[in-house]
Amino acid sequence: MQPENLFDATSALIVVGGTCLATVLRSGLTDTRAALGALVRLGRKEFDAARVRAELAVQVREMQRNGVIRTEPPQLGDVEFDEATDALIGTRSVSALHRSHTAHKRRRNHGAMRAVRTLNQAADLAPVFGLAGTLVSLSQLPTGAGPGGSFTDAISMAVLTTLYGLLLGNLFFAPLARAVARRASDEEKERQAVLDWLEKQVADALPDNPGPTVVRHRAAAGGRGR
Repeated sequence: MQPENLFDATSALIVVGGTCLATVLRSGLTDTRAALGALVRLGRKEFDAARVRAELAVQVREMQRNGVIRTEPPQLGDVEFDEATDALIGTRSVSALHRSHTAHKRRRNHGAMRAVRTLNQAADLAPVFGLAGTLVSLSQLPTGAGPGGSFTDAISMAVLTTLYGLLLGNLFFAPLARAVARRASDEEKERQAVLDWLEKQVADALPDNPGPTVVRHRAAAGGRGR
């Protein structure tokens, strides 16, 4: 096997360039930017559940000790939880917390879906341009008698463009699409876990969601009244 025979600049240009151009034309610039942004974020962890939960724990203790009204909204550096806790403290309602979380979740899911859709589009187009490159190569076959260097070059290019299309689609774009979807799903699970923990911790401090201690006191008071 000779690895140097597996590279052909013209074949790569047809397959890679054609796939990228067709993907942009089909998906549009907005979806393409969403896909590029999602790929950049694959290399870094933007949401640190442990850090956010640790910082929220300070505010939770203050809410439990002094009540929600006298608690200052935290600045966690995470837009969703900054807005969600601000809404929670401002309205003293769990429903406001959920509304803020749902709005941010919808925007994140929409962006992730656009990125995944664009990458899947590229994965579908890559083999097509591999076939297109093959047809272009075969069209260059010599019409004269007898095989020669140009005949060998055309056959080699035809094989390589098909190979490039299959590899680009199935070993590059398709795995990237799955990685973006998996990362988005994992982040949503982490955010939901922190949200559920926060709701459970502040339940007793919210006037519209009394905890079990408050309910028992009210029941006892009602019994004495009778």
